[in-house]
Amino acid sequence: MSKNSRRKFTKSLFASMALPATLPAVAAELDYSGRRADSLPVFAGTEEDYWEQVKGHFRFAPDLKYFNNASLGSCPEAVRKGTNEFRDMLDSFPSKYMWGGWRDEIEATRQSVADLFSVSNEEIALIHNTTEGMNLVAQSMDFEPGDEIILADHEHTSGYIPFEVWQEDKKVKLVRPKLPLLPGTKEEIVKVYREAITPKTKMIVMCHIVNTNGMILPVKEVSEMAHEKGILVAVDGAQSAGMFPVNLDELGCDYYAASAHKWLFAPKGIGVFYARDSSQKHLKPLIVCRGYDDKSIRRLENYNTRNLPELLGLGAAVKYVNELGIETIGKRSYELKSYFRSQLENDDQFKLKTPAPDELSSAIQVVEVVGKKVLKVKEQLFEEAGIDCRPMSKFGLNGVRISLAVYITKKDIDELVSQLKAIAA
Repeated sequence: MSKNSRRKFTKSLFASMALPATLPAVAAELDYSGRRADSLPVFAGTEEDYWEQVKGHFRFAPDLKYFNNASLGSCPEAVRKGTNEFRDMLDSFPSKYMWGGWRDEIEATRQSVADLFSVSNEEIALIHNTTEGMNLVAQSMDFEPGDEIILADHEHTSGYIPFEVWQEDKKVKLVRPKLPLLPGTKEEIVKVYREAITPKTKMIVMCHIVNTNGMILPVKEVSEMAHEKGILVAVDGAQSAGMFPVNLDELGCDYYAASAHKWLFAPKGIGVFYARDSSQKHLKPLIVCRGYDDKSIRRLENYNTRNLPELLGLGAAVKYVNELGIETIGKRSYELKSYFRSQLENDDQFKLKTPAPDELSSAIQVVEVVGKKVLKVKEQLFEEAGIDCRPMSKFGLNGVRISLAVYITKKDIDELVSQLKAIAA
């Protein structure tokens, strides 16, 4: 692509963002309660034709190919419209809707989230993001000097920094074992946690999916092992919530925090926090105001004034996920993973830096272009083809992180692979 062409492409990328997009008929609008006005119809074409229609629910900048959902997701058009309608409704009568007018809608949203994760609505708090959830856990724990918290080396900064700030000053020890980069079995990962546990261990903090290379960690197995020893387990679920079915009751962890703006396609600034009923007694609110003495999990989301249109937009997003079907989304995630890997895994120009087994990875894959610096690869993908992805340098990855959300089609993957091969050559 010439310099002039690149300039035109970059200019077009950020132009006309407010223009309406033509969407397929399946992108039904929402009413004020976040309900779909109608359901997705049975589509008579091929399976890829169906997913092309789903892609049409998402409106990106012109010529942008967005493979960066693991950083920040997009709202489908119906959720955008629904959230904006909630905002208009709030501004039409501010005091009514901020102070109780949407009480039933908020509880309906909580219930829809609880149903999605197969838990009780009394175990779900509607917070802002994963970072808040991890801070909530970190500042609540009354650990003693010499107690230990296990946080493996692949934890996100929002996973370990809250524990550094809230617990290290109390002389609590943070244990940072190293995870294998490309394990072949779950047991290889469980072994790392097993060997890190001592009689002083009080909590294990772990990602469900690490953001570095998309590796899925065996939360269920680690939770079972930890609970046998009276150890609490807190999970960063930012990358798993919405990617495939997550049954929190079966996972067995005590706490799970997730930003809904990634794979749940919800508005930015809204998140989900799960606390097992038997483990809520340890938690203290980050913010207190009137109603601080509420004994339910709602005490953890008592912000007084907050952005309720975004919260109700989460309800609309969950309804969208339910329309597609979380099982269907999960199946598609693995299908796209397999399709992407099949085109690169036997090519010596590339190294896949994400574990291959389906129990250890899904819709996040990291690939290194051998002999090329990742920042240059990322730059070329964007400048020459409008492909946005995340460069990953830690742990010797030197690879681009590819997110395979439901709006990615096999045709999109073909174009991505073609560009990667052109860069490799």
